[in-house]
Amino acid sequence: MGALSKSLVLFALNWIDAQLTLIWVRADIASEGNGLMSALLRIGDAPFLLVKLAIGAFAAYTLYKCSHLPLARRGMQLVLMIYCALMIAHAATGLSALGWHTPLAFITYITNVPHTLLTLFS
Repeated sequence: MGALSKSLVLFALNWIDAQLTLIWVRADIASEGNGLMSALLRIGDAPFLLVKLAIGAFAAYTLYKCSHLPLARRGMQLVLMIYCALMIAHAATGLSALGWHTPLAFITYITNVPHTLLTLFS
């Protein structure tokens, strides 16, 4: 996959994340974890979407324009992996909202593993 394709996928995942965040927050299923974005959500949906999509577009464009640099290529891979994990969290949130709590229990377990390992070694 080329740099342009990765940048477009990054922006698309950012847009999907914004839409799903609006759905979960407005349905009182979840809350926004980012303090700045949470403040924008209190103002309204439009400011939240504008800033979220502007940041996503800026990141995608910057990583695309700098794709000749190894750091930018690794950064793109990292950001895409993070967004893929975020999409799994959104899917678990949706399934939990529909009454199936097994995915949420699994994600809770996975997110507690680093803390558990640190506790074992401290």
